[in-house]
Amino acid sequence: MSSVGTRVFVARLAGTSVFDPLGDQVGRVRDVVVLVRLKGAPRAVGLVVEVGSRRRVFVPLTRVTSIDAGQVISTGLVNMRRFEQRAFETLAVGELLDRTVEFVDGSGVASIEDVAIELQRNGDWIISKLFVRRHTGRPGILRRRGETLLISVDEVTGLGQASAAQGAELMLAQYEDLKPADLADVLHDLGLTRRLEVASALDNERLADVLEELPEDDQVGILQGLARTRAADVLEAMQPDDAADLLGELPDDQQAELLELMEPEEARDVRRLLAYEDNTAGGLMTTEPVILGPETPIAAALAHVRRQDLTPALASMVFVARPPLETPTGRFIGVVHLQRLLREPPHESIGSIIDTDIEALPVDAPLLSVTRQLATYNLLALPVVDGEKRLLGVVSVDDVLDHLLPEDWRETDDEDQLGATRG
Repeated sequence: MSSVGTRVFVARLAGTSVFDPLGDQVGRVRDVVVLVRLKGAPRAVGLVVEVGSRRRVFVPLTRVTSIDAGQVISTGLVNMRRFEQRAFETLAVGELLDRTVEFVDGSGVASIEDVAIELQRNGDWIISKLFVRRHTGRPGILRRRGETLLISVDEVTGLGQASAAQGAELMLAQYEDLKPADLADVLHDLGLTRRLEVASALDNERLADVLEELPEDDQVGILQGLARTRAADVLEAMQPDDAADLLGELPDDQQAELLELMEPEEARDVRRLLAYEDNTAGGLMTTEPVILGPETPIAAALAHVRRQDLTPALASMVFVARPPLETPTGRFIGVVHLQRLLREPPHESIGSIIDTDIEALPVDAPLLSVTRQLATYNLLALPVVDGEKRLLGVVSVDDVLDHLLPEDWRETDDEDQLGATRG
């Protein structure tokens, strides 16, 4: 049991396993929900816990019996309703880390690097201490790293107000182990301003991966909040079909401007995809599958499907065509399945094991036809060709699911209808 005076630093708490009284793991702590008050120390009221299926739920601290030795013990049933931050709540990791505060004695400003919560006699957890780094240098001059201090929360002001240019490096350090879809959930739960600050701190590749997992409104808000050249760089790092979907949500003038700023080769593929109707094979496809010539050795083909940027669906088969091997290719020949590659001698060419029975999709094939063909032949991806049998791209099962599911599927699910709201 946690005793009065127990002090816990939230940056260290993030990622800690949460267990029920029987010792079964419930999930992992992702954040601490705090109420910043006009008077008195801010009070921590609950934990944001990531449970199965990437769900982030609220666990009141009144149901936490122990926080020690790298674990959290909770009691009672966990409300599985998805956590939604309220206007008067602050996320300690997501919003307080990197926040700038002023010393009440007038000695300058500092950035928060960690926050300590402490158990009181009445059972409340309050923010008692801040671990801060003092800023050095005059305003307007590049800030140097100053000394670190552990101070009482009443020694500074500004804890309840975000600075005009709050960083996000410390917050992201707590989430560096998250997959893009999980980090997208974190960003979605943040306020608009903080979401853009955190997104801006990500490198282009990481931000591109995260954007692909966010709801459309969040995608548009982040992209429009970036500098135009940075936005173009991020679009280049995205899969062409995802970049085309995102650009399709923007006004025509913004769309045209960003396309002009992109590298010509990257913009070419995106422009081509924008020309197709959304719910057709052309509108669903990606232009960057694994495409090889029939003379390619099996060992080389296996090396290609090991690429980290490939989704499991696109890594399930190699598409074989005559040169050129960039879409639109020369004449499409057929596909080679990953399982077949694994069963054959590595020195053999893939031309000897081509499956020519898969029927390629015309570019105007409707969504229903695409879905039916994927289901009928138990495939994860299908080739899309033009009238001259040139490979234009590939429709994968994950692209189809994105279009079949409700538009808000990333934000809600069936279990959102269960459980009572938190008090």
